[in-house]
Amino acid sequence: MTLEDLGYNHELATYRQEQHLDAFDVGRVISEHKERYAVKTPDGEYDAELIGNLRYSAQGRVDFPAVGDWVAIQAYDEHKALIHAVFPRKNRIERRAVGKAGETQIIAANVDCAFIVQAVGWDFNINRIERYLAICNASGVEPVILLNKVDLIGEAELEKLLESVRARAGEVPAIPISNETRQGYPELNQRIEPGKTYCLLGSSGVGKSTLINNLSGRQLMKTDAISESTQKGRHITSHRELVLLPGGGILIDNPGMREVGVADSAGGLESTFLSIAELAKDCKFKNCTHTNEPGCAVLAAVESGDLDEKALGNYLKMEREKAHYESTVAERRRKDKAFGKMAKNIMKNKKKDRP
Repeated sequence: MTLEDLGYNHELATYRQEQHLDAFDVGRVISEHKERYAVKTPDGEYDAELIGNLRYSAQGRVDFPAVGDWVAIQAYDEHKALIHAVFPRKNRIERRAVGKAGETQIIAANVDCAFIVQAVGWDFNINRIERYLAICNASGVEPVILLNKVDLIGEAELEKLLESVRARAGEVPAIPISNETRQGYPELNQRIEPGKTYCLLGSSGVGKSTLINNLSGRQLMKTDAISESTQKGRHITSHRELVLLPGGGILIDNPGMREVGVADSAGGLESTFLSIAELAKDCKFKNCTHTNEPGCAVLAAVESGDLDEKALGNYLKMEREKAHYESTVAERRRKDKAFGKMAKNIMKNKKKDRP
């Protein structure tokens, strides 16, 4: 195995040279467990931790390594190493951190394509798919929708689901697959290229772990029996992990997400809801909220049947979440700035009071 097999490229090599990191080994973070990291290199895997300077200079969790990151390491014992630098990220997929106001959680870093896995069972949810699409679009990551467990439904029902997905997701590819029959696997494998990094996104029980086992040809992930009443598997994966596939692709698995909170979308919502963004240009008021204003082109499209009312409802809900998140971040920054100013004044006064 080479660094290129892990996704190493010319840009990373140039950065390594410019930052004078040639004396260190280079590896990729393949899993994280409470600020300890498994780092993969051509020579093997290392249990690694951050050097003190990196740990204490971090402004927040976003500055810590994430699965998919490239790092410069120095081995100090058998299979143990220290992380001396984190390479710049090409991108990062993130969501609003659960239960932590104003904070984000990195799902994966340096990803080329995200597979959004949705089971076709009783909890099939297009709104959730749109949330994942917004996260992908905000990160600049190509999304592909995988409709799993299609062996449980008939052709007519499947076609109906595909039509509903196409109506809401636009030109985003949607591939019907089955972990049991391997339907759709040839088309999926054609999309996986050597040296490219892919990420699995989806709720618990949609079949991500079984999908990884099938694609890798090995029993890498634990799986559980399917419930007869819900046709869902129980949540098994508890942490993020990077897997090398036989064909050369690199796959990042993630724990099932019960909440897909939208953070700073950076245009993610506009890209996901292009039809709404285009219609909004014709609204009478520039600051139209598309709720009850006269001359709203978006509401007019809903009334005429040209726009799905559920799509608008989902868009407005995510817009409110984004606005709340951004206001929370601004408030945190204001408080941090005020605290920093107060601490600076205290230290200044202490110096004045010294004899």
